[in-house]
Amino acid sequence: MNWLSAVQHLHDTATPGVLVTVAAVRGHAPREAGAKMVVSLETSWDSVGGGNLEATATERARAMLTVSATAPELLTLRLTDAASNEHGRQCCGGEVTLLLEPLQTVRPHVAIFGVGHVGLELGLILSRLPLNLHLVDSRAAQLTPERLAPLQGGAARTEIHHSPIPEMTLHELPPGSHILILTHDHAEDAALCDAALRRPELGFIGLIGSAVKWIRFQDQLRREGHTDADLARITTPIGLPGIVGKTPAVIAVGVAAQLVQRLEADGAATLHPLSSASQSAQHRPAQHQTPQRQP
Repeated sequence: MNWLSAVQHLHDTATPGVLVTVAAVRGHAPREAGAKMVVSLETSWDSVGGGNLEATATERARAMLTVSATAPELLTLRLTDAASNEHGRQCCGGEVTLLLEPLQTVRPHVAIFGVGHVGLELGLILSRLPLNLHLVDSRAAQLTPERLAPLQGGAARTEIHHSPIPEMTLHELPPGSHILILTHDHAEDAALCDAALRRPELGFIGLIGSAVKWIRFQDQLRREGHTDADLARITTPIGLPGIVGKTPAVIAVGVAAQLVQRLEADGAATLHPLSSASQSAQHRPAQHQTPQRQP
């Protein structure tokens, strides 16, 4: 597998990796400037020259992966008898500078519960980012291909969940998922808040609504056994403070900006696609169904 295919493989499998590029060469070296390899914690693909040069680069790349580094690094190595040769001697006589770039291959999971006016506008914005985007609604009419067509073709991988009991879909999301609760029904919102608070491993939990709504929800959630510390995990009203517009598009912009702040603070992603080749999100979105709520 060459380095480009390896990048796509890591992207498809959400596996962390580092792209190593020969950035500059002085004198003789085993590979030319522009040569690349890809390193994961378990293996590597392609080559920047073998020997001590490549072994040192691999070791450094894996050290970066171990600490979840996000910033690129330069590594300069001399290929002479006098240089440090921990992994063997290379006597080409030159000097090689390598660029080590952590690949943003692990996509955050973001779930929008409620694909009404605000949810649709929010989905349109987030579909342009390299996320695993889950669109969840109890109403099948909100999830038709025609209605969601504007969300296709972006960087996000979209999964559509028709879920008459939305909290069941919430339980299926992976740890670290970010939850945006925007449904048309306060009872659904309350059930989702309760379910989200029972999963301490979730990320951001945002709830749309007024101060009066939140006061009522707090009383209800406390009766369900949640503490004040639990309730503090929910951000409401959702969206950046200071934005007063109430149109769906304006609300969506504020919510998306607040979520991006959280993602960047977590170091989860730079929110830039790897390349046009890696935008495999243009596949047809996955469809999911959950059982009907019993009367």
